[in-house]
Amino acid sequence: MNDYEIRKVEKDDDKKFAFIQVESWKKAYSNIVPQEHLRKFLDNDYVSSIYRRLLDNNKGNGYIMKVDGQYHCIAYWDKARDSMTDDTAEIICIHSLPDNWRRGYGSKMMQKLLHDMKEQGYSKVILWVFRDNERACSFYEACGFRKTGESKESMGAIEISYIRSLQ
Repeated sequence: MNDYEIRKVEKDDDKKFAFIQVESWKKAYSNIVPQEHLRKFLDNDYVSSIYRRLLDNNKGNGYIMKVDGQYHCIAYWDKARDSMTDDTAEIICIHSLPDNWRRGYGSKMMQKLLHDMKEQGYSKVILWVFRDNERACSFYEACGFRKTGESKESMGAIEISYIRSLQ
């Protein structure tokens, strides 16, 4: 594994976040999400505006990773959107550039997220992932997540939820 660093998101990171997400989505979702739904999420300006709103409103907890001085991986989490309890966090996204997939950087980012969630008092974490994204499902299962049995339609595809204890 090469040198890497993870830091909290900063106000001007919206374009970096958008670039990494768009490049990741091009590779990961092209055969999962119908193009009519995917198209706007492959537009850097549109995705940048989403992150700009999050940053301007100081919403959630964002992180960005550099590998050998180059931006490579992003992640965002917050209190779970659909949870009835205050002890559940939710991973909103974790994306990395495809050229470094399966080299351990996603696991390092996940460790950072899980540590920070636990430090902020959460006892469990959930996430949603496209059911047909086998690479991501395998990654989450390797990180200790288990399927909840819940599913929903999103962007013309099916998402399933995973949960993990932070204890």
